[in-house]
Amino acid sequence: MKIEDHLRNINESLDVIKESIQKGISERQRNIGFNTSVAAVEMLEIFLHKNNLLNPGAIIKHDWFSSPRKANEKLQFDFPQKEQIIKLLVDIETKRNLLCYGKLQEAEVIKSVLSLFNRIKTLFEGLGLKWN
Repeated sequence: MKIEDHLRNINESLDVIKESIQKGISERQRNIGFNTSVAAVEMLEIFLHKNNLLNPGAIIKHDWFSSPRKANEKLQFDFPQKEQIIKLLVDIETKRNLLCYGKLQEAEVIKSVLSLFNRIKTLFEGLGLKWN
């Protein structure tokens, strides 16, 4: 996928996350779970593409981050902040399934996903990524 397509997708997810917060996180937990996960993975893809670490035709799937072991098997090469990025993606992915497919969660659980997402977003911004 082209970087421009990733950027469009990230901005769409950021809009949905913002709208979900405004509407009420408890009413929009599925949107938050899905969009934090997909946007974080898209950010990683852009980062790896820009650093020529990932073939432009390659796709990273969110379920690669169901565990650190699986993520490291799929991403066998090194890149800046790899350990921290994988940890955040695994934490988001773990909560993604809970928010998307589980019962209504306490607001604190949803807020923790938003916090994890903001941390990975800030990390990628610090590594030079921009999507606006």
